Amino acid sequence: MFARALILVSPVFEKSMNQFSPSSLLQAPSVAAHRGARVAIISASWHQDIVHQARDAALAEFDRNGLPPSQVALFDVPGAFEIPLLARKLARSGRYDAIVACALVVNGGIYRHEFVTTAVIDGLMRVQLDTEVPVMSAVLTPRDFHDHEDHVSFFRAHFVKKGTEVARACLQTMAYLRSLASPTLATAQQAMPAVEEACH
Repeated sequence: MFARALILVSPVFEKSMNQFSPSSLLQAPSVAAHRGARVAIISASWHQDIVHQARDAALAEFDRNGLPPSQVALFDVPGAFEIPLLARKLARSGRYDAIVACALVVNGGIYRHEFVTTAVIDGLMRVQLDTEVPVMSAVLTPRDFHDHEDHVSFFRAHFVKKGTEVARACLQTMAYLRSLASPTLATAQQAMPAVEEACH
């Protein structure tokens, strides 16, 4: 969601004007783009055998795209509810360019999972808005989860997919933010009002 929002608010420039176009933001970031970047992954310990599938898939996707495991710090917390506070402390430390949260919040039959999930997602959003460090979420709440082999196997595979997806979103978001802060884009943004006025 965060990556899509960044795409929507990014200014649109014609290549003929300044050699910058939205396609350059949509392209996969190069290996060099992540040199020196650091990411933290926070995982909840409940259903760890499932949750770590997302963590490990994210690590593999980062590595495939030039962000090696040595640049990714791993943290485990007791449950999903404990993730936002640690995310906030890590974001405020200035040591990380992005944070990824992984958890499985299941329905225990008393509807508590919905309140927990809302609190966690709201907390993660608040962290990234307050610190301007992107926080990506692979905190999932299935409608139905039963601790038997069929469901466990399904969600283990599903979390591999979600871990890959959240890593890609994280890489793209870091690249977008770096592009938005680049002198080339800043110059282009400053030139836009004059260009728009000339077009009227």
